[in-house]
Amino acid sequence: MARPLRIEYPGAFYHITSRGIEQKAIFQDDKDRDKFLYYLETAHQRYGAVIHVYCLMDNHYHLLLETPLGNLSQIMKHINGAYTTYYNIKRLRAGHLFQGRYKALLIEVDEYAGELSRYLHLNPVRAKIVNKPEEYKWSSYRSYLGIERPAKWLTLELILSYFGVDTNTSLREYGYFVDALTGNDYQSPLKKVTASTILGGLGFIKEIKEKYLNSSTINRDVPALTELKKAVITEIDQVVKEVFKGDINLIKKASIYICHRYSGRTLKEIGRHFQIGESGVSKASQRFCELLENDKEIKKKVEYICNSLSLSNA
Repeated sequence: MARPLRIEYPGAFYHITSRGIEQKAIFQDDKDRDKFLYYLETAHQRYGAVIHVYCLMDNHYHLLLETPLGNLSQIMKHINGAYTTYYNIKRLRAGHLFQGRYKALLIEVDEYAGELSRYLHLNPVRAKIVNKPEEYKWSSYRSYLGIERPAKWLTLELILSYFGVDTNTSLREYGYFVDALTGNDYQSPLKKVTASTILGGLGFIKEIKEKYLNSSTINRDVPALTELKKAVITEIDQVVKEVFKGDINLIKKASIYICHRYSGRTLKEIGRHFQIGESGVSKASQRFCELLENDKEIKKKVEYICNSLSLSNA
């Protein structure tokens, strides 16, 4: 199985998920959950892990984790490894406890931390374990409401800073923020993940590409790396609209051309986005190419778009 893409650097934020092998429970009782929280504490003490949010379910867990030292792999080896050893010794078993490697999504923190924290805290409600998230003991939410004192290794300040300047206000407003979606259907913020790797806006994704995708330390035999190198069609669409302001016909033609020439996407993917056939993509791209040869102003705009998105000929 191909290894997932890991991008590590000091100050990075991640949404971490790890599931039990064959979807089996990784927590059999409260002592197991307490022991797992102990390993979060030791990860904080030994490796500088900053835990902002946690939620322990029966067969998986979620973390919103910050790595000031850029050592995600070291932190996760400690957490999952130490807990597996504990679990196996306690139950006289051997072998893997978790299904493959943990999943780590790189997060643009100011854009998504609040929304993601709400999603994680509502896990027990979506699973129909409780009716209200504050009824669930094994998440950080009760600490965020002030119902119980937070553990010394749990950091609340970042998330609460988005909801007020003083503690009482931020606790109250964060509670309202979570209650607004409690029991309601809503789209997961994880639907916005790019290449199974990054949850962030266009500028953040561009910054990560430029800083880390050319590093010789990254294993290039990773599907997510190839996917992340491809330009996102909606990303191209957005920048084209900003450059070709108001000209709907020209916007579509320029978008199709740039996607065809530079995005690395298939004709089928491009056609699906623009609701035309594969041959229609090729023909529209060719016609726009001919237009570029005779219009220097449009050509300059296309060059600007490609440079701003760090696109190279696909």
